[in-house]
Amino acid sequence: VPVLLFVAAPYIRRYVAGGRCKSTARLEGKVVIITGANTGIGKETARDLAQRGKVIIACRDIAKAEAAASEIQAETGNQQVIVKKLDLADTKSIREFAEKFLAEEKELHILINNAGVMLCPYSKTADGFEMHLGVNHLGHFLLTFLLLERLKQCAPARIVNVSSLAHHGGRIRFHDLHGEKCYNRGLAYCHSKLANVLFTRELARRLQGKFQRQAELNALHPGSVYSELVRHSFVMTWLWKIFSFFLKTPCEGAQTSIYCAVAEELDSVTGQYFSDCQPAYVSPRGRDDETAKKLWSVSCELLGIQWD
Repeated sequence: VPVLLFVAAPYIRRYVAGGRCKSTARLEGKVVIITGANTGIGKETARDLAQRGKVIIACRDIAKAEAAASEIQAETGNQQVIVKKLDLADTKSIREFAEKFLAEEKELHILINNAGVMLCPYSKTADGFEMHLGVNHLGHFLLTFLLLERLKQCAPARIVNVSSLAHHGGRIRFHDLHGEKCYNRGLAYCHSKLANVLFTRELARRLQGKFQRQAELNALHPGSVYSELVRHSFVMTWLWKIFSFFLKTPCEGAQTSIYCAVAEELDSVTGQYFSDCQPAYVSPRGRDDETAKKLWSVSCELLGIQWD
């Protein structure tokens, strides 16, 4: 058995790695924002895109973000890897980030909503939202709203929402969105990832015909990645270490994010869901247009915005 495993190991790793983005598209003169790009797949996405154009790393932890930016700058030779403060658990921070960005940068071509939390003990954001819903969905919902006009002005543009296969286990519990009646941190993560898929679907529908030039908006599952995302769970951290051989590396996990951001064949593809750089199956709840419309309305109400 050990010999068989040794022989099979390269093939197992190749299978686990999944699809790779083969696009060599350049991004000269273009600006990319990646949230949560100081670690994991966000950092690897930034590393790749920094070889193509200007990248803005939007993170809560400035020290980690500066370290990641310096590493990427040294590796790629691109000094246009810029750090900006963004805390998705605080709508004030999101608004401040957007205001400063719009004042300092005249263009935005790609927005990658990558940052996320997973398996958090019950807690709330600065605005009283359950943490998974607040960061993974509402934070990115507001950020996209605030930056959308700049994306429109710079179209063709792309918005990439990092969701998860976990959306299959989610449901939008409108009667208890913030988990005050019943909370399970695993399910809370699933619910927020379903919200990502529904947001992608509804925004794509609303944007049809609204851009003078093309704009694509897609969601994705990065795969099971060996990263810090499971840090809130001792059990998951332990399991991740044991089974790391069967998990994607952050670089492998970033491939579908990169693909959705730059692949030429997606120039007219929008409102879809990808995994391993190819279309993937969306759960029935993720295809429910009525739930998507209601979630949109409730999200606007919670954030105090009008987005028609």
